[in-house]
Amino acid sequence: MPVFDDGQKATALPDSSVVETDVLIVGSGPAGGSAALLLSTLGIPNIMITKYRWTANTPRAHITNQRTMEIFRDVGIVEQVLADATPHELVGDTVFCTSIAGEEIGRIHTWGTGADREADYQLASPCLTVDIPQTYLEPILVKNATMRGTQTQFSTEYLSHVQDDSGVSVSVMDRLTGNRYTIRAKYLIGADGARSKVAADIDLPFEGAMDIAGSMNITFKADIAEYVGHRPSVLYWVIQPGSNVGGIGAGLVRMVRPWNEWLVVWGFDISVPPPVVDEDAAIAIVRNLLGMPELDVEITGTSLWGNNEAHATHLQKGRVFCAGDAIHRHPPSNGLGSNTSIQDSYNLAWKLAAVLKGRAGESLLDTYSSERAPVAKRIVERANRSSREFAGLFDALGVTDAKTEAEMIERIEERKADTPAGAAKRAALAAAMDTKNYEFNAHGVELGQFYTSSAIMSEGVLPAPARDRDLYYQVSTLPGSHLPHAWVGDHLNKRAMLDLAPYTRFTLVTGVAGSAWEAAADAIAQELGVPLETVVIGPGREVTDLYFDWARLREVSESGALLVRPDKHICWRAEELVDDPEGALRKALTSVLSR
Repeated sequence: MPVFDDGQKATALPDSSVVETDVLIVGSGPAGGSAALLLSTLGIPNIMITKYRWTANTPRAHITNQRTMEIFRDVGIVEQVLADATPHELVGDTVFCTSIAGEEIGRIHTWGTGADREADYQLASPCLTVDIPQTYLEPILVKNATMRGTQTQFSTEYLSHVQDDSGVSVSVMDRLTGNRYTIRAKYLIGADGARSKVAADIDLPFEGAMDIAGSMNITFKADIAEYVGHRPSVLYWVIQPGSNVGGIGAGLVRMVRPWNEWLVVWGFDISVPPPVVDEDAAIAIVRNLLGMPELDVEITGTSLWGNNEAHATHLQKGRVFCAGDAIHRHPPSNGLGSNTSIQDSYNLAWKLAAVLKGRAGESLLDTYSSERAPVAKRIVERANRSSREFAGLFDALGVTDAKTEAEMIERIEERKADTPAGAAKRAALAAAMDTKNYEFNAHGVELGQFYTSSAIMSEGVLPAPARDRDLYYQVSTLPGSHLPHAWVGDHLNKRAMLDLAPYTRFTLVTGVAGSAWEAAADAIAQELGVPLETVVIGPGREVTDLYFDWARLREVSESGALLVRPDKHICWRAEELVDDPEGALRKALTSVLSR
């Protein structure tokens, strides 16, 4: 566990209407809460404000993928997350049906729970995908950030800002009193969601469109364990008249808590005035999708939202940065929203800390956009493509152009027929279900974030993968890649590779034949004032290659070295020990840190 500085305090200037801090974060959702937690973990004074009186009041995001779980592991909160999460083994029997109590059309193993994909996920990370609704995750992030030093202010609204060469003056309002005051920060992070005022104020450039389709959420409580417990999943897709949802593809019954708290997603035509959903209408929709006309239902909330297809092509302006839904706006397909938001902050926070502590040049901060904007584009495109791929399922069933409920039912029933048409429909259905792996088992999209920027000593792009780049994660140590996972340790302890490279420092990884790198790294760390430690992996050392997996993954010789950034991306490597290891490390680290 890192050591945390609990002495962080915002300081009032003589004019008590102005407060100073290093970083001001607007928004306490996944992006904002994680930014605050990460900055406080690194000892950077920060204030987090939100106009709301508390954290998320609806479940919203929920799928939490391996890379995000690794971040939680890195900052020491993974056990808290696991305590509130639905575990990996219960998340993945995604079901397609005519209703929860009705006929099942098919299932697909998702999020790496199938036997054919489980090894891919296990080999890629020490952590597995879980399900934790945003209502449970946000309090964990906010609590830990605040405990570690973040000044968290609820009911505090961002109004505007003005930046200059030395900082950002942000006008905010206390929504309880109406009092307006100024927070003076060295940097500002806008993590204020898909309608981000901060992003609008700095005029971030966007591609795409907002509100391309309409959806409503209905949250409710009902114990339906007998219909779902034997096929555990977080998602049950219902294909029946009236349940077609713009932007998602079918009526959805989503598990919030197994097996008595749920969320229904239902579509509406966004080109006309939005529907009014009272309690009676909500109960009728729930009973219809569940296929249980007499079910005792407790409605706990309703909300309307628009499906978006937009991403920022640049993520910052001067001392102001945006993260999370403020820069990538898309439907929930693939479960990428909160994950990418948290990973945005993981990329940005260590860079801000390095600059604020005088360890890096300010141009290091420019690499946030060059590294994360391509990720924003990729996930927005993938999520919307996954939404549209539901059309293949509807086409396979023949319901796309069905005019009546009776015709729709007849066409769905045809898949059972011992006829050429029935056989063709069954084959088409199997192919359409296979395509949905691009939404539910897109391991390459979830983990395959390869960076190119001045903070990477590039050797080029990844070679063409042997397998589909969206479905399969390509492991590499090419600079720009994420540090591969392997189990290492000693006869008493087993550790993941990522545990050897904590967020609080740079890490140099080498083998026994590269021991000379250790003295070089110590000298360069002292010379540059940069936290840098060497991990030597091999027999007789503190860390051994338990299964000989690391030797197969490292892609450099035993005397070579990998320089790993705090965010676990490899920024430089040496194939073998060089004549002047100090010179090589100095050149690499000063380049990466824009020194």
